[in-house]
Amino acid sequence: MSRSERKPLLAFTHSSLLRTRFYSGPARPEATNGRPPLWRGRRQTVTLSPVFAPPFRKERVMPYLGLGLHVLVALCFAVHAVRSGQDRYWLMILFMFPLLGSVVYAFAIWLPEQRHTQHGRALVGNVRRMLDPGRELREAQDAYDTSATTDNRMRLADALLAAGRAGEALPMYRAALSGVHRDDPHLQVKLAHALLEAGDAAQARQTLDELIARRADFRSHEGHLTYARAVAALGDKAKAKEEFETLVGYSSGFQAHVRYAGCLIGWGELGRARELCEQAQAKAKRLPAYARKMHKPELDQLKELAKRTQTV
Repeated sequence: MSRSERKPLLAFTHSSLLRTRFYSGPARPEATNGRPPLWRGRRQTVTLSPVFAPPFRKERVMPYLGLGLHVLVALCFAVHAVRSGQDRYWLMILFMFPLLGSVVYAFAIWLPEQRHTQHGRALVGNVRRMLDPGRELREAQDAYDTSATTDNRMRLADALLAAGRAGEALPMYRAALSGVHRDDPHLQVKLAHALLEAGDAAQARQTLDELIARRADFRSHEGHLTYARAVAALGDKAKAKEEFETLVGYSSGFQAHVRYAGCLIGWGELGRARELCEQAQAKAKRLPAYARKMHKPELDQLKELAKRTQTV
């Protein structure tokens, strides 16, 4: 066969087809309107459209991975169902319908149950306060207007204090300290807190000193923090440092660290304030994720205070 009679060659290549296909056949004059084909004796490369490319093996694996996740989630919910004593038909639902069964179990059993845990209640409360900050105050006011009981009075006082209206909360706390609640140490701690927030640090310290004299065995982290803040506000630096050092030694949260660091910066002790912030942040890193989220506002404040120690 002469060179001019050789059959045209077409090489089809694609990034996913790591091979070359050679097609041969007689040249068709009608395909070129009687003219000799331009590719005669040459090799032409034609790139196929990605539509014709075979699927990658990775795409074939993804459905199996998704199926594995469904089964894993169903297994976790099955363990929860057994440990929490749920009806056994949930196991059948979870294993027969892993995806749909997991969704139904999450909304019917798991999520409502989480609301009754300590962290679940804290999360729900934080979300409610973020979406509707004045809701608790409105509900407490409505409950007090409906029935002026001691419990409703204390609830309204707590809501007023949380809303920054300590002056209005004071008469509520004083009125609640009557009858069987006259010597209630928890109420006296709240009264001292309201006095401090209202600007009467001397009366707050006196209230807590009287409580300590009557109930030496009573322990309250809120009362201790209020006492340390009151002493610092009155200018008793040595006593305030003693109380704050004790507080940060046993506190599980970081509110005492925030208050103490702020006082140290005000006193000009930047080195100790920086050290305190670093210790608190190192402690936070050892906590589980949900605990760090719970204390995120205090940890953010500590970061800002640490920056202040470097700029002042």
